[in-house]
Amino acid sequence: MKRIQFELFYMKITFLGTGTSQGMPMIGCDCDVCKSTDERDKRLRSSVFIEINDKKILIDAGPDFRQQMLRANITNLDAILLTHEHIDHVGGLDDVRALNYINQKAVDIYAAIRVQNALHKIFYYAFDTKYPGIPEFKFHTIDEKNFRIGDIEITPVQVFHYKLPVFGFRINNFCYITDTNKIPQKELAKLYNADVIVIDALRRAPHLSHFCLPETLEIINKLKPKRAYLTHISHQLDLYSVLEKELPENVFSAYDGLTINC
Repeated sequence: MKRIQFELFYMKITFLGTGTSQGMPMIGCDCDVCKSTDERDKRLRSSVFIEINDKKILIDAGPDFRQQMLRANITNLDAILLTHEHIDHVGGLDDVRALNYINQKAVDIYAAIRVQNALHKIFYYAFDTKYPGIPEFKFHTIDEKNFRIGDIEITPVQVFHYKLPVFGFRINNFCYITDTNKIPQKELAKLYNADVIVIDALRRAPHLSHFCLPETLEIINKLKPKRAYLTHISHQLDLYSVLEKELPENVFSAYDGLTINC
């Protein structure tokens, strides 16, 4: 069993979900991973919650958003960063209505223009007609430039999910990259010298739009972070107990509910 000492810094990361678009267990599947009784093999759709200084930041709000917020006892958000517009990353945004009601204001959503346009279609009722109880969003546009949330500087990292541009993010020495099978060299340069990198590792076999495990490990070996965590994991990767034993010393399989400091 690998052991690691965490120093206490001011950034805390909670993995709210570490699964792929269908989650684990997958509906109707009777494979060993989907039948596992190990709680670390039960994965909601990918999302992380970051507490840094006085700010609370969420990356992605998929269909499990409500469950994730309740399970982690998260009662407020300063911002939601969206990587891209696929439903497993935005499908829970209707449930920001609770935060709208409690805080009496719109929720700040940081996203590319393309993603904002997609949300106007998916949640058309939030924009077409104003009435009590609809979700309220305040959009902030992400492009290639750094941006700030309060005193927190965030670096967007544009990667590709097959042909779809997707944003990852670097916050200080923490990097989060999901749903990708290609990182351009100029974007890869933004990921060096990180303490922690969280990165897509869908399965063992190659995939059209996600890194497979050998590709992910190759990227990690190139970047040489102090620690790396795998996310967006499918039931085709392996049982947590099997996978964890074969990973390099600085690489870990993230799981729902895991908290780390950075």
